[in-house]
Amino acid sequence: MNLAQSISVFAAGGFLLAGLLFGVWKYAQIASSPKAQASTYVDIAHRAALLYSFACLVVERFVVLSTLDATVELVAVLSVVGFFAFGLSSYVVHGILRDTDNQFARPHKLGRAELHPAVMVGSMVALVAGELGGFAVLFWGAISS
Repeated sequence: MNLAQSISVFAAGGFLLAGLLFGVWKYAQIASSPKAQASTYVDIAHRAALLYSFACLVVERFVVLSTLDATVELVAVLSVVGFFAFGLSSYVVHGILRDTDNQFARPHKLGRAELHPAVMVGSMVALVAGELGGFAVLFWGAISS
């Protein structure tokens, strides 16, 4: 197993474990809520972590199928997995802070602070480029073999 595969499998396990732990956090909020609901971003973090775990297994499979240089595959995997982690981290922060139920609503809140709209746009452009670009590279490597 090469390094890109190992990172993908490790990330799948890490995201699955995180998703299961976030499920406990979600349940604790549900159990203590008068409406039997967890906060929006705790719910999102739970679901996203579980989905990212399976997405990492798909990424690993495309590394196996790819005929690209190992360094190119590694950079693509780091990009995809890194931005999965970045997105999930933002959900966890909002879940802890309970500062919003929509991180895209203006003004963009982070705790008591307001983020400049350019920060959100820049973050989303980077995330789209990193996730989509990284997977597109692996997909190209697989279909061109």
